[in-house]
Amino acid sequence: MTKGKRQLKAEITKQRIFQTALELFQKKGFNQVTVDEIVKKSNSSKGAFYGHFNSKYDIFLEKFKEIDSFYESFVQTIPEDLPFKEKILILFHGQMKYLEEELGKDLMRCVYTSGLIEIEENFFANTNRGIYKIITRYIEVAKEQGEFVQELDANKITIFITRCMRGTLYDWLVFGKEFQLQQESRLFFKHFY
Repeated sequence: MTKGKRQLKAEITKQRIFQTALELFQKKGFNQVTVDEIVKKSNSSKGAFYGHFNSKYDIFLEKFKEIDSFYESFVQTIPEDLPFKEKILILFHGQMKYLEEELGKDLMRCVYTSGLIEIEENFFANTNRGIYKIITRYIEVAKEQGEFVQELDANKITIFITRCMRGTLYDWLVFGKEFQLQQESRLFFKHFY
């Protein structure tokens, strides 16, 4: 087998493990799924699992990388000359639409549950993620253009905004079918920012 074929086979195995794990997390919850179960259901080996992931939590980190890739490409569609509030509204709406339509409520519930696990590097709190950098950049530009007169630094404002984003997602998971994620997110930022 050539190196290219070996790499392709490894990538297929990684994706199979990844998708199987996400499906199991959705069905059973993160804490109820073991690496052994993921390995068995994905028809792979423990060696293959640990060759691609250090732990089952790494699977969520992989999913967050996909989400951050979405943010990086989506932000390219937002005109730079818009006022800060409009840019944030577009970003917030795009985020909620993506999470609702592409990831879905079950996976997001699982992501939020796993985010409560105390670990050394919690992805929700990682301010090096793309979403934090995008919002911080928007705030810095808005401050330079006089849109912001607040004394708080850009990083602290970013923390507050992302907290509101997470809170809106959490409410979507808690309040059930009557909570319309995209509509509620627009209303929230329109009226409270």
